[in-house]
Amino acid sequence: MPLLISKNWKEPIFVRLKKISITTILTFISIFAINSVVFASTGSSDEELGTRLPIWSILPFVCMLLSIAILPLVNGHWWEHNQAKISALWALVFLIPFLIVFGVKEMMSGLVHSIILDYIPFIVLLFGLFVVTGGISLRGTLNGTPNVNITILVIGTVLASWVGTTGAGMLMIRPLLRANKWRKSKTHIFVFFIFLICNIGGSLTPIGDPPLFLGFLRGVPFFWTMKLILPMALNSIILLIAFYILDRRAYKKDMAAYPESMAKAAAEKKEPLKIDGLHNVIFLAMIIGSVILSGILSKNPAFADQSTGLNKGITIMTIHGHGIVIPYINFIRDTIILIAAFLSMKTTSRGIRMNNNFTWAPIKEVAILFAGIFITMIPALAILGARGSELGLTRPAHFFWASGILSSFLDNAPTYLVFMTTSASLGATSGIATTMGTIAPDMLLAVSCGAVFMGANTYIGNAPNFMVRSIAEENEVKMPGFFGYIGWSMTFLIPLFILNTLLFFNPFVQ
Repeated sequence: MPLLISKNWKEPIFVRLKKISITTILTFISIFAINSVVFASTGSSDEELGTRLPIWSILPFVCMLLSIAILPLVNGHWWEHNQAKISALWALVFLIPFLIVFGVKEMMSGLVHSIILDYIPFIVLLFGLFVVTGGISLRGTLNGTPNVNITILVIGTVLASWVGTTGAGMLMIRPLLRANKWRKSKTHIFVFFIFLICNIGGSLTPIGDPPLFLGFLRGVPFFWTMKLILPMALNSIILLIAFYILDRRAYKKDMAAYPESMAKAAAEKKEPLKIDGLHNVIFLAMIIGSVILSGILSKNPAFADQSTGLNKGITIMTIHGHGIVIPYINFIRDTIILIAAFLSMKTTSRGIRMNNNFTWAPIKEVAILFAGIFITMIPALAILGARGSELGLTRPAHFFWASGILSSFLDNAPTYLVFMTTSASLGATSGIATTMGTIAPDMLLAVSCGAVFMGANTYIGNAPNFMVRSIAEENEVKMPGFFGYIGWSMTFLIPLFILNTLLFFNPFVQ
């Protein structure tokens, strides 16, 4: 579909709008009309929302994902300037028909759950980690050799479980970029960075990745996630070996093809390694502490109703006899995170952030696109929540792949909750006692590994993936497109996850 957009980006907006392809407008009208008809064919208002929504109601979500995948390839410059419009477009294609058919209360209920209870805590945590880690700078001479690169990946992978995948990603990405500035063949470095540091490395604690944190809030013991150490270690070791082989080959090619660049890098004055902005570790501890505190308070009688297990908070609306509550612990946690970010900005010198090439573009892109994703995925999550038990999932291997595949394209935190709930509905008589019911350990292990590991399969599987890609591209690293990145994950991750299935989630035993 041709995008008839003028290359003169300074011309008046009404002139540009006139040049939008008529095909785009017709597509919008068609999907809007289809969505209205689809929603209008729903069942009784007494039924659960997920049972009333047909599968076609996920169409705006699919279009949102396709926009992210295709439009940057069609016209990258146009995409950079119009991400917010595209995100709003698909959100409205879902929301307006939904409002017409289901009414204001049902629509507001969906928005409150998706935006206020899920998206805002999600983006506040990412924002806090992004700001604070952006104030910590590793200075000194690092040459992008395979040994240096693999050392950075190992450190980041270990850190990810303790400072979060976003925190570790933002800490390690900039030293890695500076070390490999002279390299020409370096795309693979940042692809494996996403695999390891932004995803698999966050497996061992609830702080590491949002799905595990949500499990912690619902009764999974804090250190239970350490049971993921064997699959996490296996995956990390295999990926690090594969990376080292690739990087050695690419490094030799760079030395042969670009001797001037290497000579220039080698001739630069060697500076000892030094960490600037180390006081930001205090603010990082505040953020990590706020996450742990929210988990502890969620079980305290002052903040939780012991009879229902639900968090106390401010009821903002009631629908179908159930109040929608913003928990007090959300206010406490998010306030601490925002204070930490504010103090980091105020106390960190501008020079440190300039040395890190710190800009707001990566977090802005994540905030804009994930707002659209969180809104348009409302029907997808509602359908899964209502009909998940109909999927015929009975074995750990089923849960590993079901939670993993959907976590690749939906946000992995709510997807984890859906399959955690589904596994709790199987009626286990012993295992991990959660607020959703008792879950067999092998089932919970499968859901946890699937949600965390397979968030690496696509750029949208986990928010740090997007941020790393954006920062790398800002620093002139040629990152693969949406489908190109999936090609990398199909090559290196899917065979690994098949091995995981055979070793840890035996598909042949009931």
